[in-house]
Amino acid sequence: MSSFAGPSRLPNMTEVLAVMVGFIAIMFLSINVLGLPIQLALFASWFLVMALGLRLKTSYASMQEGLIGGIHNGMEAVLVLTTVGALIGTWIAGGIVPSIIYYGLTVMNPQIFLFAAFVICALTSLATGTSFGTAGTAGVAMMGIGHSFGIPLPLVAGAVISGAYVGDKMSPLSDTTVMTASLCKVNLVDHIRSMMLVSGPAILIAAVLFLVVGFFYISGDVDTSRATVAMQALETHFTISPWLLLPAVIVIVLLTRRFPAIPVITFGAVLGSICAWWAQGTGPIEAIRIAYVGNAMQSDVAFLNTLLNRGGIESMLGVVALILFALGLGGLMDRVGILKSISNGFLRWANNPGRLTLSTMLGGFFGNFFGGAAYVSLITASTITEKNYDDQGVDRRVLSRNTEAGGTITTPMVPWTDGGVFMATTLGVSTMTYLPFLWYHMLVIAISILYGYANIAIWRTKPRTEARNDTTGQPGLQAS
Repeated sequence: MSSFAGPSRLPNMTEVLAVMVGFIAIMFLSINVLGLPIQLALFASWFLVMALGLRLKTSYASMQEGLIGGIHNGMEAVLVLTTVGALIGTWIAGGIVPSIIYYGLTVMNPQIFLFAAFVICALTSLATGTSFGTAGTAGVAMMGIGHSFGIPLPLVAGAVISGAYVGDKMSPLSDTTVMTASLCKVNLVDHIRSMMLVSGPAILIAAVLFLVVGFFYISGDVDTSRATVAMQALETHFTISPWLLLPAVIVIVLLTRRFPAIPVITFGAVLGSICAWWAQGTGPIEAIRIAYVGNAMQSDVAFLNTLLNRGGIESMLGVVALILFALGLGGLMDRVGILKSISNGFLRWANNPGRLTLSTMLGGFFGNFFGGAAYVSLITASTITEKNYDDQGVDRRVLSRNTEAGGTITTPMVPWTDGGVFMATTLGVSTMTYLPFLWYHMLVIAISILYGYANIAIWRTKPRTEARNDTTGQPGLQAS
């Protein structure tokens, strides 16, 4: 037998269910009962999947190959995460983030703040194509402004993340958007147009919700004394200048012009170090060191200490470990045949557009829950259900739209995914506390399922079985 032998058979649904229950039990006991780090829980879950692999007579060499392959597929997100950590630290130390907060407090009306935060983050992410970059720059500033107005941070985080994922899902510059179109074999423009039918209403409704909550939750005569104190503290500890907004503009313009994210964000971190040295009086060596260790300051305003004492590559190392363990778990599950077994189950069940939509979205959520990354979820959502779309004559533009709704959108909803961990770490709010306020995400999911069961925007092609029998006709498209 080859040392890279695969499973002798696919796991049955009882075995798959046993692994899923075991995974949930390990996560619950480790985090809620024993108080262990989530990284250890994910690491332990590797061996749960390996045990099933051995039962199926899968060689260890083959499982290790799958594990390493899973990690390799998500390495770009790890590199972006690392560079964003450096950028956050230097932008705070350089006065860039403090200047954005200061001028935001000067011009922002507290009652429309949530609406403005959602729109600003949505426009930033659409222009740059990155939810991580949006949250790490505009998002951090919005958290500071919102806290100064006395708005609960989970609510602010909900507006920030909702806006950040508008572009992550819709921008032609987004890696997940391009990847989904490629996986589903759909033209990129057609993919975005299909998503607009769902995201358009979701954006409008979410914007109205944030606006209404702002007007009803925040009174017109809100006490702005906290904002005044925050502005005074910022002026005391930082040099505030409109010129310090320039690095943010440069980074956004470069990302908009489709320069690669990792070197652009790294260049932004270098600009932050230069600003810390030139504008804030930090020593040149210390300004560089901040890119690794993050910013450190002490003020009389407690929330500023919490908000501005962060960043640096060092702060992301625990997050990187978590993502690596999650990606490895996803690769293992693919190698031992768990994903293929689930795919076969969906093929028998999803026999109409509503179930087809739901199965794709469940596949995406499954990839996030067990694979820990958007890249994994997009692969599971598309590969688990693509055959059913062809067999039932449903256009692949519907597949790509549902793949994003189940994959990209659910990523920040799971605490141990790359998106969930990044948002919680960057914004300082845990996943479970901001989850109820991800209104854009919830609307996209709800509208997608509604379209499936109501047969709205479900374009048809000739079913694959008919196409094989008809060698003369060409598949035609028609909207239901």
